[in-house]
Amino acid sequence: MYWYSITPLDVILLRDAKPFSPGTRAWAGSIFPPNGHTIVGALRSILPNKSDIQLKGVFFCRETANQDHLLYLPRPFGFLKSQALIPLTWYDNHYLNQIIWDKQQTCPLVAETKDYNSQTEDEEEEEKKYRQFLPWDIVAKYLDTGKIAASDWELQHPGEDKPWTIETRSHNTIQADTKQVKDSDGYFVENAIRLKTGWKLAIALDQNTHSSISNLVPLTLRLGGEAHRVILERQENLDQQWEKLTQLSQANQQRDSKAIAYLITPGVFERYCHHQAICRPYPWEWKDDLISIATDRAIPIACRIRDKDNANRSIPAPQVFAAPPGSQYYLDSPKPLFQDSAAAPPVVSKWRQLGYCELLWLNYQE
Repeated sequence: MYWYSITPLDVILLRDAKPFSPGTRAWAGSIFPPNGHTIVGALRSILPNKSDIQLKGVFFCRETANQDHLLYLPRPFGFLKSQALIPLTWYDNHYLNQIIWDKQQTCPLVAETKDYNSQTEDEEEEEKKYRQFLPWDIVAKYLDTGKIAASDWELQHPGEDKPWTIETRSHNTIQADTKQVKDSDGYFVENAIRLKTGWKLAIALDQNTHSSISNLVPLTLRLGGEAHRVILERQENLDQQWEKLTQLSQANQQRDSKAIAYLITPGVFERYCHHQAICRPYPWEWKDDLISIATDRAIPIACRIRDKDNANRSIPAPQVFAAPPGSQYYLDSPKPLFQDSAAAPPVVSKWRQLGYCELLWLNYQE
């Protein structure tokens, strides 16, 4: 895989999966960072052929003072502020082991350590900002040791809590020969995204796609609504950072011990039941092995289905709901993902090809 950065030249508009029409909804929702379908669609527009694209990401990267780029990944949800959460059944001496909980559900998560004398109540109530995106070296240490130090959660650079801002843009349509807004379809609002100074998007592309564009970069793409332009540039130093992370993850996956799967891109875990597609926040094949899960609200994703006879034509596909990046899954031992297996049909493996369901593995260390 070959890593690239995407730098918007201005704001970008990325609408969410909800249908929008100015006549029925006055507010156009937005989603950021963009999903794999959006990035692949922008790349396909510049490729001479319509071959398949294999993608990793989308992530963030930050340009440093010496013009290097640091890869950033979403913070894992298995933390309460800076304290790690673990399944109650993994903590034999925890005082909450006496509680009654539904064994048909996943195990409750509890704080791994808690020093009640370390802080006053006023200090605990004080709001403190934590990193919402972690640099790759912190993630590498997390994969290696299973721990994130409290100091590693502290903001070191602007944007590590949120590397973008939202600018609300209103659109008015004035009636002819008047100064009044139209009563019908005359007003709607949408959110524009602006990345903070020094921040970019980061993606990795497969060998064939890299060969097709390597002689063209840096080049401009049209991304999102209104086709705003972004610059695509090669970032070789991200290659080594990603390689280090994958090496640590693969080594952890080979161990037969308690493991945590760390989702770093949206996870689409879809299955057809009784002629109906259902999405879950965890892989279906892990249902009987899953000890616990830390996740958040689902992300709706709107896809499109390409015409088999005309690659330039497509129609809207049914929405899917993805587990958000940062979700964590606790298992007694690492389990393979069916989407990565050779037996997975193309309709299933396509999610991995477009960058979804990317997992990093770490071993739980008591």
